[in-house]
Formats: sequence, C-alpha cells, structure tokens
Amino acid sequence: MNSKNNKSLIQFIVLLGIGVLLIWLSLRQITPKQKDEIIFAFKTADYFWVFISICIAFLSHFFRAYRWNYLLAPLGHQTKLLNANCYVLVGYLANYGIPRMGEISRCTLASKYDKVPFEIALGTVITERIVDFILFLFIFALTLIVQFTELIGLATKWIFNPLSAKLSGISESPVKLIVVLLITVIVIVGFLLLRKKFSGILKGKFGSIIKGLGEGIGSIRKMEKPFVFVGLSVLIWLSYFYSLYACFFALPGTSLLGHRECLTLLLFGTFGVIFSPGGLGAYPYIISTILMATYGLDKVQAIAFPWLGWTSQFILVVVLGTLSLIILPIYNRNKNVVS
Repeated sequence: MNSKNNKSLIQFIVLLGIGVLLIWLSLRQITPKQKDEIIFAFKTADYFWVFISICIAFLSHFFRAYRWNYLLAPLGHQTKLLNANCYVLVGYLANYGIPRMGEISRCTLASKYDKVPFEIALGTVITERIVDFILFLFIFALTLIVQFTELIGLATKWIFNPLSAKLSGISESPVKLIVVLLITVIVIVGFLLLRKKFSGILKGKFGSIIKGLGEGIGSIRKMEKPFVFVGLSVLIWLSYFYSLYACFFALPGTSLLGHRECLTLLLFGTFGVIFSPGGLGAYPYIISTILMATYGLDKVQAIAFPWLGWTSQFILVVVLGTLSLIILPIYNRNKNVVS
C-alpha cells in the first residue's frame, strides 16, 4: 500500500472515529426509558413527510448533475444526463466511505464513460465547490440576520464562555502562561525557518491546483446562459433547505418549527457533514444539541429528529448509488469504455 493510500486510510479512520465518538456522546446520557421513547418516536413518525423530504433531496442531486454540464460545455465536453446523475449519486455514496472521495469517483466515471478528461472534470468540480461555498456564506449571512439572538446565544455558550474560562485559568497560573508563550515563540520561529520550504511546496504541488481553479472559474465566464447556472445553484440549496423543512412535520416536537429555525439547522448541519463521513454522528449530535439548547425541544424529540432525517438520506444515497453502479455499465455497454 503506497503512502497516498495510507493517508486516505488514516483520514478515514480518524473521521470515522470522530463520528463514532459523537454518536457515543449523543447516546451516553439517554436513560433506558428515553431510548424506548425515541424508538416509539421512530415508529409513530409521519413517514409521508419523510418521503417528501427524500424526493426533494433527490431533486438536489438531479440539479447538481444538470448544473455540471453547464460547466463542462464551454470546455468542449458533455455528459449524458442519466450518466451525470449516476456519477453524482456514486460520488455521494463514496463520500460515506472516505470524505472527498466522491469528487474523485465522479470525475473518474465521467472520464471512463463520457471521455471527459479527468483533469478538466476535476477542475469543474472544484469550481462547483467554490460556487457552493459562496452560497453557503450567503446562507450564513442570512441566518445571522434572521436568527441573530439565537446565534449569539450559541456562540456565548459553546465558544465565548469556554474560551473565557480557559484564558482565566491560564492567567491565574504562571506556569501555563509560560508554556503558552513558549509554544507561540516556537511556532513563529519554526515558520520563519521553514518559510522558503513552504513557499516551494505552494509553487510546486499546489501551483497546478491553483491554475486548475483559475481555468475552472473561467468556464463560468464562457457560459452561454450563466444565469441558468446560478439558478440551478440556488435550486440545489433550496432543495437542501426544503428537504430538511419537510422533515419537521414528521414529528410533533419539530412540527412547530419554521423557516428561520430551518436556516439555523441547515447552516450548522452542513458543518456536521464536513466533520465525519456523510455526517455520521456529527450531524445528529450538532442538530440535537441546537434543538435542545436553542429551541427548547425535549431530548427524545431532539435526538429522534436528526437521526430520522440522516437515516432517510443515507438510505436514499445507498440505494440510488448502488443502482447507479449497476446501471452505468448496462446503459453504456455500446461505448468504447476507457479503462
């Protein structure tokens, strides 16, 4: 096994470990009675709304696949719409195994079945991520406007108060203060000594990546219908939003939550998906914590809701991702497939 595979394996183990740890933190304080109540909540949930949530989530995947061709077209490439949907779904499935492996899988399949050069496909996927990040910043700003009090309360409880307590403890202990100062000095001196090496790495290894980003972003300027691309990007995030919103009505405890609360959960839930493979453990932990700490839901409903939503999305991706792996070679059987 080469060093790249070793690095991927270590990353997977670490992130999976984080997910398992957060699952344990979520469940360790639940009493046997509360576990029975959570199971009952799953049994009595209104799965009509869960089904609606799944359908809306599928639309987000479809819009993503459809949008991808708008980036490929100016570069002289195109994928079949069915293929593009399969590539996206397989990519999401791969992300449950190793984070960011989905992008590699999608580009590899596009190169195999639609003859899109891997480097070009990867450049467009990176561009997608940039656009999605910009929209995420917009969601953050919008959430800050409509849920300012709630966000300040969360920041105070989970960031400012613990940080203040840590700083207070350091200031009262000369030994801790000296250690912190020494570590700061060592980091600064180390950076100054190694800055030339870091500069060489950036110019060499990451230079091609930065160049690829520039080319990928340039493909947006070359589009015949850039507003369609922007519209599809907005539709993707609207699908994320309303998929989560529809799930509110599946449980009585969350049925009274509205659009403003959904914005907050979407914002922080996105961080949960980043922290562990597919959001395993992290997503339910973050969402349940916010539901209890900010919106006053009881523990049973607060824990049942994110697990209900996460499990339904997981099943959707596993089923459709597996079907896509079966469909691709059949649908493309008459093509000269690149090995």
